[in-house]
Amino acid sequence: MFGCHGGGGAERRIYVLGGGRGWAAGAAVGVIGVQLVITMVMASVIQKIIPHYSFARWLLCSGSLQWYRHPTEEDLRLLAGKQRGKSKKDRKYNGHIENKPLTIPKDIDLHLETKSVTERDTIALHYFPEYQWLVDFTAAATVVYVVTEAYCSIMKPSQEMNISVVWCLLVLAFAVKILFSLTTHYFIVEDGGERSVCVTFGFFFFVKAMVILIVTESYLEFGLESGFSNFSESAMQFLEKQGLESRGPVSKLTFKLFLAVLCSLIGAFLTFPGLRLAQMHLDALNLATEKITQTLLHINFLAPLLMVLLWVKPITKDYIMNPPLGKESVPLMSEDTFETMRLWIIILLCALRLAMMRSHLQAYLNLAQKCMDQMKKEAGRISTIDLQKMVARVFYYLCVIALQYVAPLVMVLHTTLLLKTLGNYSWGIYPESNSDTAVENNPLPSSLYSESPSVNGKMKVTVVQITMALGSLKNIFTPLLFRGLLSFLTWWIAACLFSTSLFGLFYHQYLTVA
Repeated sequence: MFGCHGGGGAERRIYVLGGGRGWAAGAAVGVIGVQLVITMVMASVIQKIIPHYSFARWLLCSGSLQWYRHPTEEDLRLLAGKQRGKSKKDRKYNGHIENKPLTIPKDIDLHLETKSVTERDTIALHYFPEYQWLVDFTAAATVVYVVTEAYCSIMKPSQEMNISVVWCLLVLAFAVKILFSLTTHYFIVEDGGERSVCVTFGFFFFVKAMVILIVTESYLEFGLESGFSNFSESAMQFLEKQGLESRGPVSKLTFKLFLAVLCSLIGAFLTFPGLRLAQMHLDALNLATEKITQTLLHINFLAPLLMVLLWVKPITKDYIMNPPLGKESVPLMSEDTFETMRLWIIILLCALRLAMMRSHLQAYLNLAQKCMDQMKKEAGRISTIDLQKMVARVFYYLCVIALQYVAPLVMVLHTTLLLKTLGNYSWGIYPESNSDTAVENNPLPSSLYSESPSVNGKMKVTVVQITMALGSLKNIFTPLLFRGLLSFLTWWIAACLFSTSLFGLFYHQYLTVA
């Protein structure tokens, strides 16, 4: 299930050379050896080095982001032409303290001071620890994945658990947890309409997921049907071998209903990240002066749509794999090559989104000046405290906006990495045909049974039992199942993000103006 596929008999060679103790050590090394070392090294890096050299902190504090400082009360007094009021002792009258807030005209000639974001400024930011942990842990997990993939590609170990899968699952768990935490804040607010928006989009995505799951695979090629059928047959065979009668672990209707509920939750979590992305996209386009930057911003906004189209079967089969040339269709690439190209396209689009992160964050920080310009067009007066809150609030929620931008990116990226590993795909443009070997049962080495050393017999039996248990799970949760499930989840995250971004674009472009 989580194996690094390839040939080799390392355990057997170690046993022949070193006896029973060597066999036990070889079996342990075969399960966790090199990959455990990689994990321990990266854990030390996270603990010792990342607190001093943080990638998340570098994204914010490299000097390219400028934030607007709120004016002090003394500055506002000077601009309004007012002197400092009397002290509380002088204003005390009949045992009461006169405490009137200072107000200034809204059309006051105020120019906000800009400052580069520094490490000291990030201390007061909301959700900065969560942002730093998610980005740094994601970077570490990605490095572990790359090193592990290189190790599996070069050494081709057999009967090894790919430990990078655990890292990717942890990244997804942290991203979902943070999005859940951000979404719960919208339910705490009593007066705002954010709660209604989340609930409405949650029901909308539930209905949308049910419709998508009903659509035949002649339009969307996830492979869910074949993957679920393979899972049910393998589970029934496993239960029959255990002496249990069963029609399957779960029915297809229950499976799709569970997927629909999961999809509705993902859609609710991605509602406000998509809405915020649309607003930042419009503001970033107004700031961009070069054509290449504007083009990249448009591609970045349409990236989820491009990901969605990669699984539309009429497009992939008829126009990419077999493009029509005249009256005949010429096969341009094999299906394995297209699967590999699809993985690379998603990763490149994720890299583009990360590269455009600062442009979007700067567009968000400019909201402080935008609010000031809007206020100057209004009549009346405003208290100095409200004005300071209006300006300061933009910077203090910078990490919340950064998390809404990064979390969907992290989910798409590491779901794609899981799809490659658990689906038994290849990174090569012309991969070898390994789909057949992915589904076949990998028998245990005959040396485990034919050669039974008397020393450490209990350890050998334990290792054999663990290996057989992992082999049984591998036969049930096949790459065919993971291909269908992870393809659908990757497609769904991109579809939710594009749907909410498109709605946000329409809202900020037309409804807000109206």
